[in-house]
Amino acid sequence: MAGLNVSLSFFFATFVLCQAARRACKALLPAGAYASFAREAMRMLAELGPWAGGFGPDLLLTLLTLLFLVHGATCDGAAANPTVSLQDFLLAEASGPRTLLKLAAQGLGVRAACALTRLYWAWELCDLHVLQNLLDPHCSSPLRTPVSHGALVEGAGAFLLHLTLLRLRNSLPAYRVPAVALLATVMTHTAGPFTSAFFNPALATWATFHCSGHTLLEYMQVYWLGPLTGMVLAVLLYHGRLPRLFQRNLLYSQKNKYRTPRGKPAPGPRDTQTPAEGCRSREPGRGGAGQPLPGSR
Repeated sequence: MAGLNVSLSFFFATFVLCQAARRACKALLPAGAYASFAREAMRMLAELGPWAGGFGPDLLLTLLTLLFLVHGATCDGAAANPTVSLQDFLLAEASGPRTLLKLAAQGLGVRAACALTRLYWAWELCDLHVLQNLLDPHCSSPLRTPVSHGALVEGAGAFLLHLTLLRLRNSLPAYRVPAVALLATVMTHTAGPFTSAFFNPALATWATFHCSGHTLLEYMQVYWLGPLTGMVLAVLLYHGRLPRLFQRNLLYSQKNKYRTPRGKPAPGPRDTQTPAEGCRSREPGRGGAGQPLPGSR
């Protein structure tokens, strides 16, 4: 119980620290620098911090749900995920320099979270953290399935996550945040036994790439190429194209919303009849076919 209290205290302390730093950056930095750099760095630090606790699967899922709920409500639109930043670039909603700034901020947040985590473990506030501190340099690979299957699992999870984000991006936060949190928790529970269910290249880089069991190239195929492919497929399926690269819809035919009203055809020369012709056809003493009437002679 003492270890749980220490870990939860670290979680909330990390969150409070990041929120204070985020508000200070928002007040002191220009709007562009805050939106592209500081906000992403602070959320990345907050997102990676709870992984220092060494929780069990049940508590980790509970904490993950709480993490997504709190971040979705307070982190001011920061993604803390490189694939989400690249998605905004493919949607032509973010420029190239701004996307690079976000990626750099996420990398800086990873390094800061890593340093904070190791410092926290070094304090050895509970027995669990003593064990974490001893095992950190000798961690085993979280990839417990073949590389191709692991890439498919990470790609499928990223595909579902990004498709949900695209579908709910214009909805109210009261609906979007719980839906994303629930989806992330379910996917983590489902894919966790195979790849640890990161769906986030930055988080996977910090947590897995230094572990023995697989090469760097294999880790990159699973935790970088898999989520990136899933994100691209989600954008392509939702929009039918990649707006940054293609203007024409590649999957869906575009029908004109407005139908041209069909007017009646203009009358031809034979359909028009002048009043004089009508009077002549009805002259007294002549039938409808132009024959003389009986008894008229």
